[in-house]
Formats: sequence, structure tokens, C-alpha cells
Amino acid sequence: MSRAGLSDQTAAAMSLLVYAGSAQLTALPLIAAGAPLWLIFAAGIIVNLRFVIFGAALHPYFKDLTWGKRLFMGYLAVDIAFVAFMPRFHDAPRKGTLEQHWFFLGAVIPSWFLWQITSLLGISLGNVVPVSWSIDFAATLALLALMLPLANTRPIILSVLAASVVAWVAQTLPLRLGLLAAVVTGIVVGMWVEAKQHAGRRV
Repeated sequence: MSRAGLSDQTAAAMSLLVYAGSAQLTALPLIAAGAPLWLIFAAGIIVNLRFVIFGAALHPYFKDLTWGKRLFMGYLAVDIAFVAFMPRFHDAPRKGTLEQHWFFLGAVIPSWFLWQITSLLGISLGNVVPVSWSIDFAATLALLALMLPLANTRPIILSVLAASVVAWVAQTLPLRLGLLAAVVTGIVVGMWVEAKQHAGRRV
């Protein structure tokens, strides 16, 4: 965020309000390139469309909570918490128990605190770390470490491959539109392959 030209105060506000690493990594190059605001918002929304799926899957467990509490849970939701929560409670005979609520909070609250602490530390050290260290590449490696174990089904693998090809071919597009095109392609291919699989099972 510091390298993209944001002040420390703005970067800190972004860390608190945009609690989504993929959205930040998508938006920052667009901000640095001077992209229009609508494109920055569109890219962030598309990258985080998976949370619509997460929210739909988690709805039976939190539907009895007030709208404000569900909104708060949605703000705290992260990929790893969803991955840990669903296998544990997917076959639970009763959904929406106190145990399930506290398990979810126990997963997301420490993640939130660690995210904010390390983000604020990174913001304060952003202008101190030499550019030659190429520390920004560590973010890419961290995302790969999270993504690769999850790429264990055919739709996900094919969506990753499709997005990778488009990102490589379209990297010369202005305003980093190649990244946006890669994300959209990955989502479309993944949904199409999964729909084909479901259709095959019904037959």
C-alpha cells in the first residue's frame, strides 16, 4: 500500500475497512496506474465473488442471528475459516448451535487481529525495507501457499489454468485489465466445469 502511493493513514484505513487481501492486491496496482474508481471497485467485487458462495453456504448456521450480527460475521469471514468450518459441521444434524457460532468466531477473530497487527507493522516499515529485497513477491508466494492445497478438484484446477493463461496473454492491456479478465475467466470456467459435472451426475 505504501509503494502504491497511499499515505500511512490511508493505508491503515484500507487495512481496517478492506479486510480482504485479494481485493487489496487487485486494487492497489489499479490505484497506482490511475485507473478510474468504478474499475477499482468492479475488480474488487469480482475477486471477492467467492464470498457470495461462502455466505450462502454459511446461511443455515447463522440465519437466526440478527442482521447486524450476520453482517459482522460476514466482515470477519476469511477463506481459511470457511475451509475449517464446513467439513466439521457440514453433516451436523442441527445447524445454528452455540458451538458452531463460537467455533467460527474462534477461527475468524484471531485471524482479524493478526491481519491488522501485521498489516500496520508492514505499513510502518514499508518505506524502510529496500526495494531490492522484492518483499512484495512474498505476498504472491503466500497466496500460492494458500491456494495450491485448495486446488484439489477438476473445476478449481481448470479455472486456475484458464485464469493463468488469460493473465499471461492479457498482461499488456492498460490499467491492469488483464488481471480483471483473468479473474472473470477463472470464475466462468470453474462454474461451467462444475455445472457440466453436476449435469453428468444427474444423467
